[in-house]
Amino acid sequence: MDPADLERETFDLVVIGAGVNGAGIARDAAMRGLKTLLVDKGDIASGTTSWSSRLIHGGLRYLEHGEVRLVRESLRERERLLRNAAHLVKPIPIIVPIYEGNRRRPATIRAGMTLYDGLSFDKSLPRHRMWSKRQALREAPGLNREGLLGAARYYDAQATFAERLAVENAISAHQHGAVVLTYHRVDGIRQSGDRVTGVTLSGTRSGDRIEVAARCVINVAGPWVDEVLTGIENVPRLIGGTKGSHLVVDRFPGAPDAAFFYEARADGRPILIVPWNGQYLIGSTDIRYDGDLDRVQTAEREIAYLLNELNEVIPSAKVTPTDVHYAYAGVRPLPYQPGDSEAAISRDHAIVDHGKTHRGLLSITGGKLTTYRALAEHAVDAAFRQLGQKAPPCETARLPLPGAAGVSIPAFRNHFLATSGLPEKTANRLVDVYGARATDVIALAKRNGALLEPLGAGNDAIGAEVVFAFERELAQTLADVMLRRSMLGLNADLGVGVDRAMAVVAIRHLGWSNARANAEADAYRGYIARFSPWRNSPSSRAFSSAET
Repeated sequence: MDPADLERETFDLVVIGAGVNGAGIARDAAMRGLKTLLVDKGDIASGTTSWSSRLIHGGLRYLEHGEVRLVRESLRERERLLRNAAHLVKPIPIIVPIYEGNRRRPATIRAGMTLYDGLSFDKSLPRHRMWSKRQALREAPGLNREGLLGAARYYDAQATFAERLAVENAISAHQHGAVVLTYHRVDGIRQSGDRVTGVTLSGTRSGDRIEVAARCVINVAGPWVDEVLTGIENVPRLIGGTKGSHLVVDRFPGAPDAAFFYEARADGRPILIVPWNGQYLIGSTDIRYDGDLDRVQTAEREIAYLLNELNEVIPSAKVTPTDVHYAYAGVRPLPYQPGDSEAAISRDHAIVDHGKTHRGLLSITGGKLTTYRALAEHAVDAAFRQLGQKAPPCETARLPLPGAAGVSIPAFRNHFLATSGLPEKTANRLVDVYGARATDVIALAKRNGALLEPLGAGNDAIGAEVVFAFERELAQTLADVMLRRSMLGLNADLGVGVDRAMAVVAIRHLGWSNARANAEADAYRGYIARFSPWRNSPSSRAFSSAET
């Protein structure tokens, strides 16, 4: 739909923020028959969703704060994602080494693990195991031996590409009739008397200005929730976000095949070492943040902190700052609780009803990747109450995301590997990213055989993915394709080189001009500079007619 046409529509629901929570809300609302608009000032999943630890977990440490209900909900949602998004969410073993001096002693860990297993009584994953020091070193020989008492092993799950969870929710919302409008900022929430009547939008790329009528508005803009509410009277501060940073490094001496989850020696906060995307993810920090939400970067002291803790628990690692490929940081949209420690602030979500003075307006704080679907269900139920309607049953708990619909992913993978005609590495990557929709990528490529060609030496992506992203996956820019569709921008080199190859495909098959390709490539290189500010950002030379 042309953005200008939106002014002739009245939506039941406008969802502000296309992170995984907003995309999940839009999907649920559209499936339950609400005329829905999902809007974001950037791309789908271009905010906090992209900068998590990428684990789908029950929240073992939340038990310390008595959040048993949240843990049970998280474990139930983990099981649903393992079923409904099986191409994106996979089991991962996690080892918890226990050392002398840890706040959590072996008996405490054992009790927590037992309760964790009990709360996940309906799970498909193995139960925990407790190991002696000898068993721990046999299973994880890289562990620091000094002061090691033993370890526990349990299972959670990993969403390697959390961005794809949001993208597939948005695609499903669109398939069910929702309008998805990216790169449009909410400049104001319109109101008549005490009733919200819509939103005013401006295009962050196009510059257009639109007024959209709506009967209900859900503000799920993550750390930008308060920014969206600017100008609304009698609304207290809602967000007290904390910054979490992660480092991406290559495999190192002593690197585990499982994830590690352990107490930092410096301050006791939880640290993760996670095999991820052919690399390792080290994180995270938890620092109160009041800076620029649109350019959150990892500080040098955070890099030093995380590397010190890594090298402490795995002495043979000897990872230095020069070994860090890149670092990313995001702000958790936690509720504003200035008196509490960062660790004590609940990760549960809350739906704030502004109804006393702004009927039809809801804002959401908190939430976590694992429980986005449950959050969405609660939010859509609340929207129906705002609309004075009885809510139809929610179907998202049982219906798979598009990439897992109608298939067993293991069986589909075997079939696709046997029939696609692609190299095994390429075929596997397509299934990991697109699931069953990998066949749609291949079907699109058959329009032009050149689209089956790899995008460069040593690269397992194909040109069809570029066209697919724009035609079928709501992409608007080269950065969208690199970072949130093909996921090639998360490789060790941040996709430098393949970005130009993608732009050439766009010139040849999507009608881009050389000028647009140059602008898109320059914008992408400028964007990724934030992930490795200690290095010179690679520039992109202009496209020549011979190249395109």
